[in-house]
Amino acid sequence: MLDLRESLKTSKQAKPLIVVHMGTCGIASGAEEVLTCLLEIVRESGDDVIIKTSGCAGLCSREPMITVKMPDKPPVKYCQIDGLKAKRIYAEHVKGGEPVREYAIGYGCEMLY
Repeated sequence: MLDLRESLKTSKQAKPLIVVHMGTCGIASGAEEVLTCLLEIVRESGDDVIIKTSGCAGLCSREPMITVKMPDKPPVKYCQIDGLKAKRIYAEHVKGGEPVREYAIGYGCEMLY
């Protein structure tokens, strides 16, 4: 019998996923602005993108942070994000498929289950 963790590993992610890290440090650094910006972009564009929030990502000095997980690609964690950077990440990574390397702090370094 396949356990839940194994079934999640083998399931296919069909939609882009953006996680906004909303721990206390992230909120204090402006994560709410980033979340609002991303929600507005998705609402206005009508794109089928999942936006979730999570707790602290563990790197308080690098907040606000987001993680972008595209289907069949490793996740990319971005740091020190504001509204303008979020718009660029959305345009280039979510829509264009290319990570924005100068904002990235990690590539393929976590599991989003």
